[in-house]
Amino acid sequence: MAFTTASSLQRGSFGQHTLLKAYLVLFLAAWAATFVGTTDKANWWTENALTILFIGGLVLSYRRFRFSDASYTLMFVYILLHIYGAMYTYAENPLGYWLQDLFHGERNHYDRIVHFSFGFLLAYPMRDYFKNHFQWPNWVCWVLPVEITMSFSAAYELIEWAVADVFFPAQGAAYLGSQGDVWDAQKDMGLAFSGAVLAMVIASVLKRLMTATSRASQVSG
Repeated sequence: MAFTTASSLQRGSFGQHTLLKAYLVLFLAAWAATFVGTTDKANWWTENALTILFIGGLVLSYRRFRFSDASYTLMFVYILLHIYGAMYTYAENPLGYWLQDLFHGERNHYDRIVHFSFGFLLAYPMRDYFKNHFQWPNWVCWVLPVEITMSFSAAYELIEWAVADVFFPAQGAAYLGSQGDVWDAQKDMGLAFSGAVLAMVIASVLKRLMTATSRASQVSG
C-alpha cells in the first residue's frame, strides 16, 4: 500500500500496516530504554502519564478511525521526543545541553523544542481526524488544529502547575523545567501555536503543489 496522507481515502487494517507495526515495536523498545536509563523513576512516571493516555487513546479508537501514514509518522516522532525528554527531565536533557553549548545559549532549550513540536507535528494529524472522521468543512479543518493546539497548550500548562505545586511538589521543579524563566509558560504556548501555524502553511502549500502536479500530468497524458 502506498504512503497515505490526510487526503487518502483508503486506510489499511493493522494486520496490513507494516509501517505502523514497525513504529509500535520501535516505540516500545525506546520507551523501555528510557525507563531503564532514567535516574528518576518518579519523574519518568509523572512525565509519561500523558504518554500512556495518548497511546491508549490511539489503540482504543483504532477500529473507529485510522490515521494516515503521514499522521502516524508525525505522531511517532513527537512521542519519541517526549519520552526522550522524560528520561532525563526536560531541563537536564543532554541534547539540550549540547545545543546550548553549540549556540552559546543561556539555558537548556530542549523543552522549547518539544513545545514547538507539539504544534508542528500534531496539527496535521488533527486535521486528518477532523477531515476524515467528522468530515467538517475544509476551512475548519485548516483552522481548528491551530486553535486546539493553543487550547491544549494552555491546558497543559495548568496541568503542569497542578502536578508540580499541588499533587507532586517533590518532583515540581524537575517536572516544570522552567529554569527560572518567569515567562516560561507563555513562551511554551507561543511556540506550540507557531508550530501549528507553520505546519498548516506547509501542508497547504504541499497540497496545492501536489494538486497542480496531478492536473499537469493529466493534461499532458
